[in-house]
Amino acid sequence: MTLFLPIFFAFYLITPQRFRNHTLLVGSWLFYAWWTPKFLLLIIALTILAWGAAILIDKTGDERSKTRIMAITIVLNLASLVWYKYTNMVVQSLNSLLTGHDLPLIPWENVMLPIGLSFTVLHAISYVVDVRRKTVPAQYSIISFSAYMAMFGHLIAGPIVRYKVIDKELRERVFSSAEFAAGVRRFMIGFSMKVLIADTLSPFVALTFGLHNPSFVDAWTGCAAYTLQLYFDFAGYSAMAIGLGLMLGFRFEENFNNPYLAVSIQDFWRRWHMTLSSWLRDYLYIALGGNRNGAARTYVNLMLTMAIGGLWHGGDNWNFLIWGIIQGSALCCDRAFTMRGYSMPNFASRTLTMIVVMLAWTVFRTDGFLSAMGMLAGQFGVNGFAMGDTVALALRPSILLAFAIGVLCVVYPATRIAARGGLGSVTWSAIWPIITFVYGVVVLAGQKAIPFLYFQF
Repeated sequence: MTLFLPIFFAFYLITPQRFRNHTLLVGSWLFYAWWTPKFLLLIIALTILAWGAAILIDKTGDERSKTRIMAITIVLNLASLVWYKYTNMVVQSLNSLLTGHDLPLIPWENVMLPIGLSFTVLHAISYVVDVRRKTVPAQYSIISFSAYMAMFGHLIAGPIVRYKVIDKELRERVFSSAEFAAGVRRFMIGFSMKVLIADTLSPFVALTFGLHNPSFVDAWTGCAAYTLQLYFDFAGYSAMAIGLGLMLGFRFEENFNNPYLAVSIQDFWRRWHMTLSSWLRDYLYIALGGNRNGAARTYVNLMLTMAIGGLWHGGDNWNFLIWGIIQGSALCCDRAFTMRGYSMPNFASRTLTMIVVMLAWTVFRTDGFLSAMGMLAGQFGVNGFAMGDTVALALRPSILLAFAIGVLCVVYPATRIAARGGLGSVTWSAIWPIITFVYGVVVLAGQKAIPFLYFQF
């Protein structure tokens, strides 16, 4: 990334306007090949499939044929996702059952998951469905559409960028020095969130979630650390992607809006990973019937949507499905509570929402069902309440100081600027991201790079 970005932007900025999609496409494919070269052909194949299907839908006059083409495209995309993401988990589960009954195991060599496949499939499906719904025009330029699908800023871990959001910019965009500068600023802030806060918390989170019998304090301290790590890691990546988009002339949708200030679980999902939440709503929940067929069906649709959303997150164990079921159950309870006219004070509602979110994050973070049960047992005080020696030693002053510096460098300036109702002092607004970015580069140079958490999804 350190070498790629300056080289790419040097070529991109000198490329004539009409050829910039070409440069973006070649650069994005090279970026992807840098990570996993052998899977680039898969991304290209899925791109051609969606592009060709949309053109067929646009040219076909028969409505049933349009729907049939859309359905086939969706099935093929999901089949690729199921094969690469879930086959290992299914075979391992079957082998565990066979072992328990002294039966021969299924011979199997693990299938490697291509990075960015989950987001590629969602982009392809949303595009084809939107063309079928006639909410976006079919893109006849294979170069422009491939540039949309492969755009390196958001391909690996989101945010999910629907075609309609950047349709106009794909056809015509003008370089703006102000937008480029705003993009650089946003990128630097996201980088600092990741390196100065998320990466600082990572070793401590790994230690606490690796404990066999964590106490109440151990478990909740570790869960709180992971709650912050996940947010600053993923929100940091999203900020970097949005910043890169601005530098290229694209305006991506925001992906986070202070989710830990939510007053309900429903409000949380309006604020957390917002591009995924809206995707699940528009292409899954509504497709299942939404809330149009009575209360019972609405609750079923909520459960199915969140369960599938949880399963989408990972295929190495069943915890993600359980996490989705927890979220769906919480949404159903929240809906039933509000539909009956009940309410509670904001403080109590925020507290209850965060407890549910953090308990669900425990299941999300642990490696398997037994690990999740062990951590949850600690959170409910089964293993005692006092902080253990391992956690006490891990909370050494240097880690606390590094975390505090990270928060002061990233969070405090941003909240101060927001509190003034705008960018405030132009000079300070421009300088503080540079200071935090430079500090983040220095910190990163002195430690092992930690991958973004959403790379594994």
